[in-house]
Amino acid sequence: MIDRKKFDENFQYFENDVIIEIINIFDTEFDERFDALTRNIANRDFDQLKFNAHSLKGVVANFMEPEVIRLSQRFDEMAKNREETGIIPLFEELKQRSVALRNELLNIREELNSRS
Repeated sequence: MIDRKKFDENFQYFENDVIIEIINIFDTEFDERFDALTRNIANRDFDQLKFNAHSLKGVVANFMEPEVIRLSQRFDEMAKNREETGIIPLFEELKQRSVALRNELLNIREELNSRS
C-alpha cells in the first residue's frame, strides 16, 4: 500500500497535471515493462534483465509503496548477480504487488483529476 504521506511529500512541489502525467506514463508503460521482464527471464537474458529490473526499481521508488520497493530492490540484485534460483516466484510476487500499485495510482489520478 502506498504510504500516502510520503507520496504527497515526494510530489509536494509538482502541479497535479505533472503528477497525473507521471502516473499516466507508469500506466502506459506497465504492460510492456512486465512483458519485457518476462521475456528476459524466459530467455535467461541477464544483461537485459539487469537493465530492465534496475529501471523498474527506479520507477517504483517514486511512488512510496514499501513492499514493491523492497521486492524490486531484491529483483534488481538477483538480476545483477545472475541468480536464477527463486527469481520466478519473486518476479510473480513483484508483478502482483505492482498491479496493486498501479490500481492505487489510478485511484490517486482520479482523485487529482477531480480537484482540477
